[in-house]
Amino acid sequence: MKEVIPLAKAHETAIFGSKAVGLGDAIREGLPVPPGVALSGSIVEAVASGDERAIGRVAKSVRPLQGPLAVRSSAVDEDGAEASFAGQHLTLLNVPSADEMTSAVREVWWSANSDSAITYRQRVGLFTRPSVAVVVQTLLDPDVAGVMFTENPVTGADERVIEASWGLGEAVVAGLVIPDHYRLDRSGQVLERKPGRKSIAIRSVAGGGTVEEEVPADRAERLCLDDEQLEELSRLALRCEQVYGPGRDIEWAFADGTLYLLQCRAVTAGHSPEPGPGTGPMAGDPVEALQRVPLFADLDPREVEQIARLFKERRFSEGETVVMEGSGGAAFFLIDSGEATVSIHGAERSTLQPGDYFGEIALIDEGPRLATITATSELVCFGLTFWEFRPLVQENGAIGWKLLQSMAKKLRDAQQDQTPLLAPDAGQARAEPT
Repeated sequence: MKEVIPLAKAHETAIFGSKAVGLGDAIREGLPVPPGVALSGSIVEAVASGDERAIGRVAKSVRPLQGPLAVRSSAVDEDGAEASFAGQHLTLLNVPSADEMTSAVREVWWSANSDSAITYRQRVGLFTRPSVAVVVQTLLDPDVAGVMFTENPVTGADERVIEASWGLGEAVVAGLVIPDHYRLDRSGQVLERKPGRKSIAIRSVAGGGTVEEEVPADRAERLCLDDEQLEELSRLALRCEQVYGPGRDIEWAFADGTLYLLQCRAVTAGHSPEPGPGTGPMAGDPVEALQRVPLFADLDPREVEQIARLFKERRFSEGETVVMEGSGGAAFFLIDSGEATVSIHGAERSTLQPGDYFGEIALIDEGPRLATITATSELVCFGLTFWEFRPLVQENGAIGWKLLQSMAKKLRDAQQDQTPLLAPDAGQARAEPT
């Protein structure tokens, strides 16, 4: 089984995820989809782990797409009829080329293991290890884009509801503008046109990434779709229902006069965008980082190397929230470079530095995070998810004993100082009053 294939050949949801297979179905049915490839969950995991062979295979397969790329998650269980991970799993737009794919794929992998995604999984009863496949497509430069529902998502009425704005559709999906609002009956007859206030447009920028571009005042409240474009969208809605069935949530874009289908999923509720990834300094060697941590001090070099292979790099920009108090816990983190602050109920308690670690308690007791960690500089961490962390502790008595000692020391310090205990979910290599 190939692990990187053209989207048109994506059939197996268990390997390539629902988004990739859905787009593959669309291509096979002749729907207008930008060219792209599907990466299996296993090769995404390998790329996120720094496997040079996997990184080379992905770069080679993606390079023919040329130009800027859109990199989107396609987790096996996302975007079903009962649960949608829209806004939970990351989409990266305007990745300049195949050479930048490694960091993009890693960020998408982490988004499926982020606290917000795990909290959502717990809420909808999908607390299982995510298999994170990825879709890579040529990025369009649309004049106008947005979303369309083949039935009214509020009233359930048998009509099309369209929301549109200038530029990339992320302005609509992320709620950054008040989009134009249209209602059409099933025959395509326009029932309502309501101009929004589209004060910004998201555009690609040279060198990668996107920018919020100010829209001239005379265009901000001008309708951005004409009758011909509405007719095309009506026909697209009908074709999507014929291919996928009723009740569809469609992302679309017009670029150079052509309508493209970007995504088609079952209508669900609950879209909450997650902040994009930060960038930071080059990460060091996880083996070297682990050797500085008392938690792993009793392990021999071979054991440290085995554990280091389980860690995956994650970066945060200055001011970014790393973990949020009250959210579900998905990963244990070890700081390689940079600093972060720890706060409980809004009160700052301590500072974390290279060699410190946090997040272990929520993974042990499956409870919520009891502290908020915020990056105070460019922060590079090595992360270990719940799925690797628990077996590691269960199978290694030395690590389990070190964790117990760490918790006991923090409890003793807290009792002596009569201060709230930081230990639940903000452990440190240094024992500090918390």
